[in-house]
Amino acid sequence: MADSPAKRTSAYPKVMDRLIGELANLPGIGRRSAERLAFHLLKSDEGEALALAQAIIDVKKQVRHCATCFHLCEQTCPICDDVSRRRDQVLVVEQPKDLLAIEQVGMYRGLYHVLMGRLSPLDDIGPGELTIGALLSRLDRPETNPGGVRIAEVILGLNPNLEGDGTALYLAEQIRTRGVKLTRLARGLPTGSSLEYASAAVLADALEGRQGVE
Repeated sequence: MADSPAKRTSAYPKVMDRLIGELANLPGIGRRSAERLAFHLLKSDEGEALALAQAIIDVKKQVRHCATCFHLCEQTCPICDDVSRRRDQVLVVEQPKDLLAIEQVGMYRGLYHVLMGRLSPLDDIGPGELTIGALLSRLDRPETNPGGVRIAEVILGLNPNLEGDGTALYLAEQIRTRGVKLTRLARGLPTGSSLEYASAAVLADALEGRQGVE
């Protein structure tokens, strides 16, 4: 019977190996990239490294989702609290990064609702895993919307792909029965793309040319 191969051990000190492992867990970071980042942190001065560590701690402790629109905020949501925005108009997006992409265009002056994802039966993501219930509550109970204003228009700003279109169809079925005007972003957005990668001009055209949902 052949001897079993010896267990591979890391040549790095344990704390260094742990840092590399944690960095490698980040999206888009492989083992080699994690090693480069770890060596950069090791060679940088202590203040720079500790500033990064403190920034991570602060984000985890202080950043949360707005209880109304689910955008990222620290204390209160600056968008929901802005009295200059139209509070009877809500643009529905999938993720906070989609909201930020639209805000950079500077054309939209209504409120938002972030679903925190999209329907995906293959991944066991149904309506209960998203913030759809909170959106419908804002429609049914104006007092839960900022300023107690009744919502007059819902704009569907979901990504133009299979899951996004499926989510939009489900939301349209729920919203139609509530007597609210329902529109969606114009299809200047390429099918299969994501809002976060669209240019400001494309997003501006999509907002300006939004269409009714049949």
